[in-house]
Amino acid sequence: MTPAPLLDPDEVAAWIRVAPSTLRTWRTRGCGPPAVLVGRTVRYQVADVQAWLDSRSQPRTPAR
Repeated sequence: MTPAPLLDPDEVAAWIRVAPSTLRTWRTRGCGPPAVLVGRTVRYQVADVQAWLDSRSQPRTPAR
């Protein structure tokens, strides 16, 4: 079994199209995607970021 890759904050910020500083602020406030500390380095699991994005999706409204 191959382990899932860990992304660094810059990669996640680029993926979700926010500034790295925004991602850092969200992490310190506890409202961003779950992060993993590897020693003193912040990393993100792809599945955790995808689940966080999925949890934030808005229901579609019917067209008028």
